Amino acid sequence: MMRFRPCIDLHKGKVKQIVGSSLRDSGDAVTNFEATQPPSYFAEMYWREGLSGGHVIMLGPGNEEAAREALGCHPGNLQVGGGINPENAAEWLAAGADKVIVTSYLFNDGALDMDKVRRISDAVQREKLVIDLSCVWKDEAYHVATNRWQTVCEFTLDGDSLSALATHCAEFLVHAVGVEGKQGGIDARLVTLLADWSPIPVTYAGGIRNLDDIEEIRRAGKGRVDFTVGSALDIFGGSLPYADVCRAM
Repeated sequence: MMRFRPCIDLHKGKVKQIVGSSLRDSGDAVTNFEATQPPSYFAEMYWREGLSGGHVIMLGPGNEEAAREALGCHPGNLQVGGGINPENAAEWLAAGADKVIVTSYLFNDGALDMDKVRRISDAVQREKLVIDLSCVWKDEAYHVATNRWQTVCEFTLDGDSLSALATHCAEFLVHAVGVEGKQGGIDARLVTLLADWSPIPVTYAGGIRNLDDIEEIRRAGKGRVDFTVGSALDIFGGSLPYADVCRAM
């Protein structure tokens, strides 16, 4: 059954919604929304609604304190990602994360490093690991994008690659980088493929603007693909009522 996975995206210590593809090592990201409320406000809101498995994402440095605040509200309710590696993963679980989300650590020069996959899986155990396979469409395939989506990797998504990685983790998180944060509609092709390819729970993100898009995820994903939505929600300055999304489940 499809689930709504809420998010708390952190940028420079603040809860923000940004256009993910605008993240760069230098310069300012394109910001859709910056909250006046602290991370704990949103963590409490999700808890009251009975939402679990949401994502606290640290977009660059300077977000550790804010992430710990969100995770500490209700330990075991939210996942955390951003700069996770075998050395710090256990610390984030101890800080209250239900699972840790990892991407860039697993790749070297655009190629997947299976030794690193095994290392992080051993460090936190399979059931506590989420692998982020956020991707872009290029050369007739979905290529994983790492390093805050600045590096497009050789590694592509398909049934074989997802099945192989699924033996090391409990879930996948996949942002459609090309549409993320733009509220221009979802990548239905990617949702369909994720439903066909993933043998474990998978969450899609990117482009959601209204309830029709959520219903399209339900249809294209055959009810097997969860979703997260950020910029479109009224709690993040958009027009899609958060309460309506919760009721739609």
